[in-house]
Amino acid sequence: MSSSEDHIPPADAMNPARRTATHRTRTGAGRLGSCAAASLLVVTIIFMVRNTGAVEAGLLGWQGSTPLVLALLSAGVGAAILTVMTGPARVTPPRRRNGDR
Repeated sequence: MSSSEDHIPPADAMNPARRTATHRTRTGAGRLGSCAAASLLVVTIIFMVRNTGAVEAGLLGWQGSTPLVLALLSAGVGAAILTVMTGPARVTPPRRRNGDR
């Protein structure tokens, strides 16, 4: 009375990609981001400790001596600020004037 159709597994169970797929959650993404940030912080601290030598720096006629790490980090922060400021200009579409419809 039992047929072979009763023992056929569902199509989803036969798909190996479906069985091994993991679901990503916000919590998992948060943990991954936290681990990446902590690793970056450790690398930055090591960088700061290793680069304490003084360098001569000049900008727009100003001359001075500063630790190498301060000069490099301020250049990096300045580049990040410029990137953040110009990013929305590339993503945001230009607005149309009222008469250009």
